[in-house]
Amino acid sequence: MFFSDRVRNMDLTPEQLIRYSRHFILPNVGEEGQKKLLASKVLIIGTGGLGSPLALYLSAAGVGTIGLVDFDIVDLSNLQRQVIFAESDIDTPKVDAAAKRLRQMNSDLKIIKHNERITSANALEIIKNYDIIIDGTDNFPTRYLTNDACVILKKPNVYGSIYRFDGLVTVFSGKNSAGEDGPCYRCLYPEPPPPGMVPSCAEGGVLGILPGTVGVIQATEAVKLICGIGKSLVGRLMVYDALNMTFRELKVRKDPNCPVCSKNPTITELIDYEQFCGLKNHQAEQSGVKEISVQELKQKIDAKEDFLLLDVREPFETQIAKIPGGKLMPLGDLEAKLKEFESFKDEEIVAYCHRGPRSRRALEILHSKGFKNLKNVSGGVDAWAIHIDQAVSRY
Repeated sequence: MFFSDRVRNMDLTPEQLIRYSRHFILPNVGEEGQKKLLASKVLIIGTGGLGSPLALYLSAAGVGTIGLVDFDIVDLSNLQRQVIFAESDIDTPKVDAAAKRLRQMNSDLKIIKHNERITSANALEIIKNYDIIIDGTDNFPTRYLTNDACVILKKPNVYGSIYRFDGLVTVFSGKNSAGEDGPCYRCLYPEPPPPGMVPSCAEGGVLGILPGTVGVIQATEAVKLICGIGKSLVGRLMVYDALNMTFRELKVRKDPNCPVCSKNPTITELIDYEQFCGLKNHQAEQSGVKEISVQELKQKIDAKEDFLLLDVREPFETQIAKIPGGKLMPLGDLEAKLKEFESFKDEEIVAYCHRGPRSRRALEILHSKGFKNLKNVSGGVDAWAIHIDQAVSRY
């Protein structure tokens, strides 16, 4: 195994013999498997809905070194699904709160905190020190970044995603049962969807229990890879439907022309993933939509400038948080109610949502219908709550 040198001279303590006794009596794990777990180094990217059960169960299983990557802080809306946190952790950096909880559970652990956003500048430096990488993120730039870094460094990438009542799990960049290199994320998703086309969990919702199921399956795959047992999900995508309680399996084939993992890759170093996923400001400007900061919006409001402030979220979201003076028009209703905006065709329209993608999409629809002076609030009401009015709730 990739960390056999760490296992060779390892002695178990009397406390470890008691703690992990249920593993010792498993024929496929035993003392050797437990030593592998204790010697292993696993990086969890994202300590949210998926990262919470992942970290809890891997620490309980005795994974010796766990790295946590996250730059966010705990807020009240996290507690519906991010079970590693408590109410007392609100306003605490997630990696600090998670590390504290894991150390309370298992003092055997070494916890490495990466309280930063993972980017093209630091990803290889962070990932190179771990044996297995687990993707618990919820955005496309980080998924593509994680994938490409894992392929370049030849690290298995245990992938999971969740949305509303559905979950996906597979293992990218690993070895299949025949010892061959399996597919990567780009083999399954060669191109990212247009910005705003796929809502995040913050925008579309998620059943609080769902990430527990998906995260535990990811943790199971990681333990199997470490111990070298069972049949992994390399080349297989598991699709979980919580509403109907069904599991389906889809084949994922390696793309012979994949730009990253093929025999002749065209991408051999990390790129600008925000630009690749179409999230750069100039991309929005090319589509007829400009970005405006919440500070600039506040100045416009204070100066009583004449413009239409458009809120494209759902009605229930406005009950949680809103920017004063906005007209509510949910994105899903916009095209059917375009006549309501005819009088604003030559006027300035500023739109916002929770964090930006939906409002950008709404303005692109308006631009396609001949509207010209369109501005998207960068970061949405979430940025307003952080930078302008802390009395406004984050969710």
